[in-house]
Amino acid sequence: MKNIVRAAALGLLMAPLLLTSCKRAGDDYKLEGPAPQSSFTYQVNTAEFPTVVTFTSTSQDGFLYEWNFIGENSPATGNSVQHTYPRGGTYQVELITAGKGGTGISAKQTITIPDACANAAFSKLVDCAGSGTRVWAFSGAAGAIVKETAAGVQLSASGTLPACQLDDQFSFSNSYSVNYESAGSTYQNGACGTSLSRSSSFVFRPNTGGNPQIVLKGKGAFLGLPDSVANKTYDILEATDTRLRLRGANPDGTRTTVTFAPYDATAPIKQLLTGGSSKTWKLDNTADAPIVVGTEAAPTSYFAGVLAGALPTCQSDDEYTFSTANTMAYNALAETFVAGPYTCQAPRTATWAYTFGPAAGTGLAQFTFSDPAAFIAATDASPTERVYRILSIDAQHLVLRAGSGLNGGTVFTIKMVPR
Repeated sequence: MKNIVRAAALGLLMAPLLLTSCKRAGDDYKLEGPAPQSSFTYQVNTAEFPTVVTFTSTSQDGFLYEWNFIGENSPATGNSVQHTYPRGGTYQVELITAGKGGTGISAKQTITIPDACANAAFSKLVDCAGSGTRVWAFSGAAGAIVKETAAGVQLSASGTLPACQLDDQFSFSNSYSVNYESAGSTYQNGACGTSLSRSSSFVFRPNTGGNPQIVLKGKGAFLGLPDSVANKTYDILEATDTRLRLRGANPDGTRTTVTFAPYDATAPIKQLLTGGSSKTWKLDNTADAPIVVGTEAAPTSYFAGVLAGALPTCQSDDEYTFSTANTMAYNALAETFVAGPYTCQAPRTATWAYTFGPAAGTGLAQFTFSDPAAFIAATDASPTERVYRILSIDAQHLVLRAGSGLNGGTVFTIKMVPR
């Protein structure tokens, strides 16, 4: 391939020489003048990635220039050219110079390109140690979006973000691309609106002595909020495996800081379950069939449920408070409705830990209690598995399914509402 590229370059360079350097009719068509002495210098821009190198010819007796970036099928022409290297490493370059006396080929020069992954912020941003792409989403904690003055005085801080923000995904790649996926709609002008999903390239600036920076290059591209950010430039205040904080300057002189966490498809579900801190739910005694029992294939086949308002008071008044600390506090108030005898008995008030993650089967997510005494709604619901899948959830409604449903096992489907 190297020889093919060189031969093609020589052919392109020689063609105009043969036309301009030949003598009039009757002459011997020889090239005239000294053979070019081909050489060049280069300057590596270490201020940003991907790395751009400027090559400048210092050749003598030439006026046509062909640059051969060895190993890459991307030749360039001109006295001075720029070439972008997206990866760190060593590369070779040579210059073919043509003049009235023929052509000259420079000595190959080895170009050393720094590795962006050697920068800690970039490495965490794109997961250099892993796949080379990391997907970020808004942090579910309060204060994920903070607005402040240019001097750093806080003006406002967000509370619980709407679902159309919590499901946003920003994928950063070590190929210097960033993809925004809204998952349906984008929060803008104070409400969930039309999706603004889009892709863009970006430049990373180590900015030695200051905050590293991300500079977006795509039209309409943004990180976090679709508001205009000056020069599409974001300071990286923090970048770890678990947290990313970016700050952008706004046209009015204020600044906005956005906090991200690695994207978890279940994070918006947990946000709704816990309210971003803690949230109390109870059985929906205003709905028909607040609890039904059956199998995964036929959820009501064992018990089709009672009519609205028919649950025993000692069951309908129970409170279940879920926290972001992965605990659920059960408050039985006066009594607990116990299965088997199906009677109201002494309260079993307690706090139980759970693990939260993707649903193993039908559902948006699931949580599993570690304590065999734990339950929701019915004391005999999933006593051995202690797994509860979230079938649906919004700010005002929660539908759980107790039990995995595997191998035709019994499942309880439970309707709940906020206290």
